[in-house]
Amino acid sequence: MKRTFAALSVLFLAFTLTIAAYGQSASSPTKPERLSKQQLNTLIVSAKTPAEHERIAQYYRAKAQDYLAQAKEHESMIAMYKANPALSNDKNQASTINHCEYFVTTFKALADNSQDLAAMHERMAKEAPGKLTSAGK
Repeated sequence: MKRTFAALSVLFLAFTLTIAAYGQSASSPTKPERLSKQQLNTLIVSAKTPAEHERIAQYYRAKAQDYLAQAKEHESMIAMYKANPALSNDKNQASTINHCEYFVTTFKALADNSQDLAAMHERMAKEAPGKLTSAGK
């Protein structure tokens, strides 16, 4: 009886892990490639094909998303600091909020710049010799 229960437990565990792995791979889209700074710099220096320019554009789109996420995080911190009644008369509250507002502005500007660079490389990909395949997009 104990062996049967152990065998069923192992089978159930294997089945559960299989289903979890399948569900995770089937539902999650492929993550965009993350280039290192060195890979990016090498690509910027040598990019000639549409696929290479698209890789650079993809890098800058991902950076823009990261910057927007950081700006959003600082926006929520501003709301939290403003909502804390214990800090309403605190002399540090204004400087803390100003600090967060500075980063919101900075990260949004960085996101805009990254989007501009992505758009520039998308144009370069369209103008580059050779065809951009669907795998490059």
